[in-house]
Amino acid sequence: MNIQDLIRPTIKALKPYSSARDEFKGVTDDMVFLDANENPFENGVNRYPDPQQSKVKTLLSKIKGVPAEHILLGNGSDEVLDLIFRAFCEPNQDNVITLPPTYGMYEVLANINAVNIIKVELSDSFEPQVDSILKAATDHSKILFLCSPNNPSGNSFSNKDVELLLNEFKGLVVIDEAYIDFSNQVSWLQRLHEFPNLIITQTLSKAYGMAGIRLGICYASKEIISVFNAIKPPYNVNELTQLHAIKRLEKQDDVTNEIIKIKAQRDILISELKQINFIYIIYPTDANFILVKVDDANKRYNELIKMGIVIRNRTTQPLCENTLRLTVGTKEENTILIKALTALSGI
Repeated sequence: MNIQDLIRPTIKALKPYSSARDEFKGVTDDMVFLDANENPFENGVNRYPDPQQSKVKTLLSKIKGVPAEHILLGNGSDEVLDLIFRAFCEPNQDNVITLPPTYGMYEVLANINAVNIIKVELSDSFEPQVDSILKAATDHSKILFLCSPNNPSGNSFSNKDVELLLNEFKGLVVIDEAYIDFSNQVSWLQRLHEFPNLIITQTLSKAYGMAGIRLGICYASKEIISVFNAIKPPYNVNELTQLHAIKRLEKQDDVTNEIIKIKAQRDILISELKQINFIYIIYPTDANFILVKVDDANKRYNELIKMGIVIRNRTTQPLCENTLRLTVGTKEENTILIKALTALSGI
């Protein structure tokens, strides 16, 4: 596959903006910087941040085993996803394929960028229907979005299905791995080099517990990453976000321990949910949440709200009638949830 054939002509012809910090890269503490029209009085954030976030990428490269030149950072994963649309999808001409029920921002970003959407629902067991996906694709299908583990269902897609789509789909395949750290499946990062059309997105918002700093991560070939670097805002990741990310990434053992605790609490929560008489189905999950089918999702959601517990009602989503999504909390939070559900069930 020739990636150049997928890039929008206007993007290929674009001359990227060159910021002051892009033009001079030999930054040391003892230098006098009079190039970027900054306020010279030091307060910790008076200087522009590193536009390439080199320290963060170096740490991620070591942790994930992916060379830094294959990494792009964004202001949350949503900025990364938006860059993919803007680089590869011609407005009012191209289309993307999504697999409902799935992460809602794919559709929002498609609409913002005037890109058509082809929806191919997952199977009743929330698996990709590979033949239907490939049949639905057209000559203008630029991107296929695979959320695995999937939101809101929580399951991971089979490697066989994903590999078949990577080989047969004629555009880019974006695997959204926001919840991969909670899964027993291996990340597709290990096979990134095998597929020139593969883009993987991850985040520090979930397992790393840093939703508030808004840092999304994109892994792809150097060719694709260079396209994104050409169109991203020059200082898209601020200094405070970079500093907080570095501190957290340097404490990988803490992150690992928290993941172990969340997965253990997930197992306990699933066991307890089996005792609730108005929960009919507990769907398999590789994420830090559990999707359950209940007798009346609207009723149960409102009852829990009155008891001071906020969950997510997913009953309006395809294949999700009367379902609730429950995030795995702390031991104390999960105990409160189970007590509330038990009281509502009359046990």
